[in-house]
Amino acid sequence: MSPILGFGPDVDPTTIGVLTDCVNLIPFDAGFKGAPSSVAVGVAALASACRGAVVATQLAGTRRIFAGTQTALYELAGAVWTDRSKSGGYTGSVESRWCFCQFGDTTIATNLVDPMQQSNAGAFVDVPTAPRALIVVSASNNFVVAFNTDDGTFGASPDRWWSCAQSDQTNWTPAEGGPTTGRLVSVEGAIKAGLPLGDYVIAYKERAIYVGTFAGAPAMWDWTPVPGGEAGAVGQEAVCDIGGAHFMVGDGDFWLFDGTRPQSIGEPVREWFRTNADPTYRFLTKATYDKQNSLVRVSFPSRSSGGVVDRCLVYHTKRKQWGLADQVVQAPLTYITPGLTIDGLNTIAATIDALPNVPLDSQYWMGGGQSPAFFNSANQLVSLSGETGASSFTTGDLGDDDAVTMIDRFRVRFTKAPATATATGLVKMNEGEALAVGAVSEINDGKFDLRQSGRFHRVRVDMTGDHRETAFDSKNTVVGWR
Repeated sequence: MSPILGFGPDVDPTTIGVLTDCVNLIPFDAGFKGAPSSVAVGVAALASACRGAVVATQLAGTRRIFAGTQTALYELAGAVWTDRSKSGGYTGSVESRWCFCQFGDTTIATNLVDPMQQSNAGAFVDVPTAPRALIVVSASNNFVVAFNTDDGTFGASPDRWWSCAQSDQTNWTPAEGGPTTGRLVSVEGAIKAGLPLGDYVIAYKERAIYVGTFAGAPAMWDWTPVPGGEAGAVGQEAVCDIGGAHFMVGDGDFWLFDGTRPQSIGEPVREWFRTNADPTYRFLTKATYDKQNSLVRVSFPSRSSGGVVDRCLVYHTKRKQWGLADQVVQAPLTYITPGLTIDGLNTIAATIDALPNVPLDSQYWMGGGQSPAFFNSANQLVSLSGETGASSFTTGDLGDDDAVTMIDRFRVRFTKAPATATATGLVKMNEGEALAVGAVSEINDGKFDLRQSGRFHRVRVDMTGDHRETAFDSKNTVVGWR
C-alpha cells in the first residue's frame, strides 16, 4: 500500500501516493477524509452580503458575534442579527471590508472608508481622533495599531502605520511619548495586512514583511524589514495566526512566518494556485485557521468567478499536506455554538426528520463548541459540520515508460468506508498525452476490479458519505514490453 501524500498537482505525477486532483477531500491527523458539508446554524440571514465577521471575547469571557455589510454593523442576539450601526449607518464602498480587533472590553471595527468604530455594549460609535484605516490590530502591550490609513493631516497613506495612546483607544493625536505614526517605505507598495505575533506586530506588504517592536518614548515603535524576497500577503484577510506563527498567502506562493524568516510551503500547489486564482481579485483571498483540526483554509476567487470567492485549498499544519474543499464564501468565522436543548431544536428545523445530518457528538450541538463557519452566497451563516456529500480523488500516474501493463485491481485502505464508491480508470501510453477513460467498477469486497491496458494508469474514486482513507494500491500485470 502507498500512503496518500495529498493534493499535489505541481508534483511529478509518477510520484507514488500523490493525488493529481481531488474534490471535497482534506487531510486529517491520520490520513485523508471527506470534507464536511455546510449546515445552517439556525440564524437569520443578513440583509445583504457579509463584508467581515468576528467572535469578540471580552475580559470576563462574554462573547459578542458581529457581522458587517457595506452599510451596517450587526450583532447576533439569539437567532437574530440586531443592527448596531452608529446613527446614520455607513457608506462603505463597492469593495470595502470590515476589519475587527478586541481591545479589552471594546470591539473596534474599521473599513478605511468610514470613521473607525468602537463598542463596549450596544451600538457602535466613532473613535475620537482616530484615522480611517484598512486594518486594526490589538498589540500585547496595550496599543491599537492601525495600518493603511486616511486622515485629515496626512491624507490617504497606504504605507502608513499609526498607534493610539497606550491603554487608550480613544486618543490618536500625535504627541511625544503618546500616539504616533510613521511610514514603511523601504519596500514599495501599500500595507496589505497586519497581525500580532507574540509581543510583535507584523505588517505585510505584497512582497515585504515588517516586524514592529514597542520601543518606548520617544519613537514608541521600531519597524524592521525582514529579508524574505517575495514573501508577503495579497490582501487584508490573507494572513492567519496558527499559534506561534503566521500562515500567509502571497501573490504566487504560500508562506509560514515565525518572526525570523519566512518559509515557503507551497511547492505542491504553487503553480496550480497561480493558474486557477484570478489575479484581478486575488486580494480577496481569505486564510482562516481551524485549530481543532490543524487546518488552514485558503478561500480564493477562481478565474471564472468574477470576484466571487468560490474555491478553497486546505492545508494541514502538522502533516504539511494539501486538499481541496470548494465553497462560495462571503466571510469566514469560527462559530461558537450556544448549545441546544430538546425544546430548542425547532430553531434548527420544524421536524426531527428535517434536522441536519450531523453526528450527535459534533461540536455543532455542544454549548461553547467551536466549528469553522462562513457566510454563504445567500448571506446565511453556515457551519462546516455536516456529512460529506460527493467527493473524489484521482491518483497520479501508475505504471512504467517501457512496460505495457493491465491494471487488474485497485484497492483503497479505508478506515471508514463511504456510503458508495466507484472507481474509474484513466489510461495513456506516454507521459504528456491526454488521458482516455477506461474501465469503471463499483467497490466489491473492499476493492475495485478494473481491467484496462496501457503504460500509465490513473484511478479516480468517486464517493458519497463520510469516509477516511490512508493508502491505496494497484495490482498491475505486465502484458508487453517496448
